[in-house]
Amino acid sequence: MIPILRQAMVEDKKWFDDEEMLDIITVCQSLPGVIAINMATFVGFKRRKFLGSLVATFGVILPSFVIIIFIAMGLNFIKDNPYVLGAMGGLRAAATGMVAYATYTIGKVAIKDIESANIAVLAFILMAFMHISIMVIISMLIILGVIKTYLNIKKMGDDL
Repeated sequence: MIPILRQAMVEDKKWFDDEEMLDIITVCQSLPGVIAINMATFVGFKRRKFLGSLVATFGVILPSFVIIIFIAMGLNFIKDNPYVLGAMGGLRAAATGMVAYATYTIGKVAIKDIESANIAVLAFILMAFMHISIMVIISMLIILGVIKTYLNIKKMGDDL
């Protein structure tokens, strides 16, 4: 979803630049729920306030809801079909590639220096190998970011 949303909002519509898009992704990814719905609600609010968020959220949910109902009704009849199983395997592979592309696209904007690269690697290690909750990692990094900003402001004040 992220590459598609970025293409639409940054390149096509020019509603946001890459920095703003990264902020939107960061906020929406850290909230519980599906990122597409979170982003639709957030972007709808930024563009047209409450009514925009309502319409955008409904616009994202309704098509998926209808499609899922039809798939669920038909899946029982075709779930053991080898062609369907093959198609699902292809879809999983495509989804993995799309996630890798989204990671690359976001990484180009988010990783600006060795410090941000180290933080990204650390967050990955904490999640993938130590199984630490994303909410714990986000909370830790928010606190570290606030402390770093405080120390930088204090240092600038001391230098003057």
